[in-house]
Amino acid sequence: MSSPAAARSATLPPLDLGRLPAVTEALAARAAEHDRDASFPAEGFTLAQEAGLLTATVAARHGGPGAGLADTARILRALGAGDPAVALVTAMTLFTHAAEARTAGWPAAAYGRLLDEAAAAPVLLNFLRVEPELGSPVRGGLPATTARRDGAHWLLTGRKIYSTGAVGLSRMLVFARTDENPVRVGSFIVRAGSPGLTVEPTWDHLGLRASRSDDVVLDSVRVPLADVIGLAEAGDTPGARPDPETGAWSALGLSALYLGVAGAARDWLTGFLHERVPTALGAPLATLPRFQTAVGEIETALFGANTLVDTVAARVDSGDLAAAEQAGAVKVLAVRAAVSSVEGALALTGNHGLTRANPLQRHYRDVLCGRVHTPQDDSVLLTTGRAALARSGHRPAPKGN
Repeated sequence: MSSPAAARSATLPPLDLGRLPAVTEALAARAAEHDRDASFPAEGFTLAQEAGLLTATVAARHGGPGAGLADTARILRALGAGDPAVALVTAMTLFTHAAEARTAGWPAAAYGRLLDEAAAAPVLLNFLRVEPELGSPVRGGLPATTARRDGAHWLLTGRKIYSTGAVGLSRMLVFARTDENPVRVGSFIVRAGSPGLTVEPTWDHLGLRASRSDDVVLDSVRVPLADVIGLAEAGDTPGARPDPETGAWSALGLSALYLGVAGAARDWLTGFLHERVPTALGAPLATLPRFQTAVGEIETALFGANTLVDTVAARVDSGDLAAAEQAGAVKVLAVRAAVSSVEGALALTGNHGLTRANPLQRHYRDVLCGRVHTPQDDSVLLTTGRAALARSGHRPAPKGN
């Protein structure tokens, strides 16, 4: 049974997808500055909140729009074209609300308070899972971060790395183990500013520099006993390996984000080719068949990848489990298309594309980050290959002519 709907005393901002082009433009205006300084783009989340984007996936039973994966992909593609750091933290927030919409796991009171805050200001959420020794729990293993019971609270102690948006998060959902026997694991709801919570500025990355994916250190941070999501015996490792639908949201949503980055790179490229008029040519580079063909390659790759993401996202929204299980393969294809498209743009522009004053080099650094998100290529290809071999069984291979 689902928990009761969260008690509400405020109204969430309405979702306005018509504002996406303006939000994209506003984010893009400051993206280079935030990349250069590795500064958190707080004003970008205010724009997203005012357009209802940060709460788009809040369930209708909680007073939200209840947006599905297809609309979420549309949002993340637009934000990724403007500032992928804003898009990435927004993605984590939207995925969290979407998971709650599908299967209630938050304590009703805690979720109600969170939504009341989200009605008035940006409320950013993320699951903190990765640790120095563990790596990503998706590949197995128990977290070192420990929750010890102390009266009416848990005391959390540990370190999380690659904690996207850490400096701006309102709630950190910390994957941790209890010190009980048998051990239980779950995601403990930690409020920003809690005593014993420290964000260490360790993020010094090639791409997505403004995402501030810093280390989070917890030293006996107090969490009410009830404020845990999915607490269960460690043998089940809840939350470590996502169910197909949860995995599809992450794979397709992030694919859309990086396709947005690639789309921004394409737009800069086409503008450059129209503006660049070499003296010897006496005409824009855009008039040359070689450049037209190369842009056609990029446009075709992005069209195919975007269509694939949107089509499979719509199928997931319709309840198609087979589509959800194929989302990892879609991510492999989409991220490859995004990266190759930006690489193609760099090949066409040479030194111009790699000049710090031009955004193409930033788009390239950012789009490369698409490869590191779960599911990663090796795990997707292994699973897909095994499934294909299992389907074929021991049937003899067809003979050639």
